[in-house]
Amino acid sequence: MTNQAFVANLYHAPIKGTFDYIEQACIEIDGLGMITQVLSPNHSDYTQLVEQHENNSSLTRLADHQYLLPGLVDLHTHAPQWPQAGKGLDLPLHDWLNQYTFPLESSYSDLTFAARIYPELVDTLLAHGTTTAMYFATIDSAPSEYLARVCKEKGQRALVGKISMDEKSMCPDYYVESSTQQALSDAEAFIQNVNEIDAQQGLVYPVVTPRFVPTSTKALLEGLGKLVSHYQCHVQTHASESDWARDFTEQAYQKTDVELYNETGLLTRKTVLAHSIFLSESDKETIKSVGAGIAHCPLSNMYFADAAFPLREALDKDLHVGLGSDLSGGPLPSIFHAALDAVSHSRVREAGTNTHIMEQRGEANTRVSFVEAFWLATHGGGLTLDLPVGVFKPGYCFDALVVDSNTQGSQVRVYDDLDSEQDILEKIIVHTTEPAISSVWVNGRKVK
Repeated sequence: MTNQAFVANLYHAPIKGTFDYIEQACIEIDGLGMITQVLSPNHSDYTQLVEQHENNSSLTRLADHQYLLPGLVDLHTHAPQWPQAGKGLDLPLHDWLNQYTFPLESSYSDLTFAARIYPELVDTLLAHGTTTAMYFATIDSAPSEYLARVCKEKGQRALVGKISMDEKSMCPDYYVESSTQQALSDAEAFIQNVNEIDAQQGLVYPVVTPRFVPTSTKALLEGLGKLVSHYQCHVQTHASESDWARDFTEQAYQKTDVELYNETGLLTRKTVLAHSIFLSESDKETIKSVGAGIAHCPLSNMYFADAAFPLREALDKDLHVGLGSDLSGGPLPSIFHAALDAVSHSRVREAGTNTHIMEQRGEANTRVSFVEAFWLATHGGGLTLDLPVGVFKPGYCFDALVVDSNTQGSQVRVYDDLDSEQDILEKIIVHTTEPAISSVWVNGRKVK
């Protein structure tokens, strides 16, 4: 691939809490899909760069009604649960897992079943603008490796984890690993095999994935921690998602989830903790000092956590945090929708809901803005993963999407005389659905 350039109306969020809008920006990318220059029209080299690419037929101009944004980052999604999205969400978590999730996940031991579902899922997420996804797969190695191959073939940046769960007392007898040693052996082989799938380590990454503390023996956690140290790979797991999960760890180990993960070597700069609602102040300090991150999943928290994640405090403490769809606990495959949910979640938390309390219903000063939610969906997610994605600047991957306004099928309606630059960004977050996303690139490769 040769160097190419784009001229477009551009939105991104290089700094948390603010956004940049550059009208008719020129972005140049090299043959590896890396951004080399981002110039505004008033830059002295702008005209020369545009003319150079025009003369080489390597310039793409977007229309005035199109907006270029960084690709969206989904920090937490359960790939095998895609067929159950939208089902059983009125059930308690334990019942939902046993009636829907575990039986469905066990079906992926049949590669034919995996081949029916995973390509459709990856296509769906790409179509919704998710250029980077962190996936929980299943306990079976072959279909989990197949998911990694699908992501590479379709061009999605993916971090894929074969789930590890060996505590037989907490798992269905039909969906649990045969032994701790086998679980560790399979996890190591998975890491090696996924590294071979994408030997350049530019698109697909293996992830060590203990499901959560209740389904893991301590020996498994310790063994996985040694693998993380040896292979320097990413880690993902659930942390302090509910009262029950928090209490389980405290009763079994007299520790918090974060303390246990840290003790077993699973808490690193490349660790993503899903949910993390019930964190102590000490937990937050540990997460910050290590540089680990949090996947905020606002919609699934509403269904299953019975509490609100303190996002405002996490942002103010400068923790690494981004957004997760949590398919299918969150039933929607859109990180734009997760951004809207994050804002809504924070407003309900601040306002409170109990009409019998006339004053101080909620928690003051806990709201999150749409601009902050946009940062979470893009740059915040990239920082959490420690990957050069989520913002348009030299040295970063050209992962991008185009939102079309005022066109057939798009719900994003822009009125030049009524909408400011921030108004348009907020409308994009609220109203963008799959038909409004006309193009998607990952590493400079057009994938939609």
